[in-house]
This record gives sequence, structure tokens and C-alpha cells, in this order.
Amino acid sequence: MSMPAAGTSTKSDERRQAIMAAAIDCFAQKGFYGTTTHEIAERVGISQPYLYRLYSNKQALFAAAVDHVSVVMTETLVAHSPVPGGAGPAPEAALDAARGAYAALVADRTILRFLMHANCAASEPLVGQAVRRCYAKQVDTVRQLLGDDDAVRHWFGAGMLDNVVAVLGLADIDEPWAHVLTDR
Repeated sequence: MSMPAAGTSTKSDERRQAIMAAAIDCFAQKGFYGTTTHEIAERVGISQPYLYRLYSNKQALFAAAVDHVSVVMTETLVAHSPVPGGAGPAPEAALDAARGAYAALVADRTILRFLMHANCAASEPLVGQAVRRCYAKQVDTVRQLLGDDDAVRHWFGAGMLDNVVAVLGLADIDEPWAHVLTDR
């Protein structure tokens, strides 16, 4: 039996996954500026110096978390997309399927809050680069799933509305203005 390459052991992979989950959760709660690397390390049960061996600074950790969430978003959208090779669903049906996949992804609001904080911290160089990579990846994915640039713009517009509805809990608000935004 061969030994795994340095830094690729199952335990190391599990630790990195735990760090990423803790980082996303902490950053979702308190944002880039309000979260300390000490909090993240403590949540995972590692030392802060060990965290800095894996990620050179908080920006690098946050950027890695944005990249991770981008992959999760892409995988979710692709997994819920129509089966390739057929006539495919009507554009509105495809958009509804994509919105449903996104809604399921952000249902617990952690990823949604994290993404909102990522947008707010985009003025930090590494974070901004990661956020732009995330948007570029989502544009490419949505274009492949829905077809054209107009559909991509519609997706992002509908997604921003879905974000507002979700983060404010408007589905549970029985007010006329909330009904307008939730389409009920």
C-alpha cells in the first residue's frame, strides 16, 4: 500500500473541510471584518498558527471560502439542470428549475449571508478577486444552463430578489409590500 502524498492524507483533507465549514459559518455570522482567525481556529480545535500555515492571512482564507462556495453553487445548479441531449425545457421552466436549486442551496441562509458579506468585503484585493471569479463562474454556468445573456441577466435579477426575500424572511411576513416581493 502506498502512502498518500504529503498534505493529502484523509485526516488533512477532513481538517481542511472542517476549517472551510467553520470559516464559512463564522464569516456568514460576523462578516470578514467582524470575524477573527482565532475564532475560526478555536471552532475547529486547531491553533491559530496552524491555520496560518494553511492560509497566509484572513484574506486568503476568506478568498478560499468564496472559491469553495462558488464550486458548491455550480455543482448545485448543474445537478438540478435538465438532462442534456433532449429538446430541453422552455426557458421559463429552466429558469424556475435553476431558481429552485439556488433557493434550496440558500435555505439555511448561511451561504446566502456569507455571499452577502463577500460582496461587502470585495474591496479587499484577494477577496475582490475571488468574488469576481465566483460571479464569472456563475455567469458561465447559468449561460450554459439557460442559453443567452438575457437569461443570465434575468437569473441574476431574480436571484437578487430571492436573496432579499430569503434574508428578510418575507415569506412569513403578511404585509402587502412583502406579498409584492414574494409574488403571493
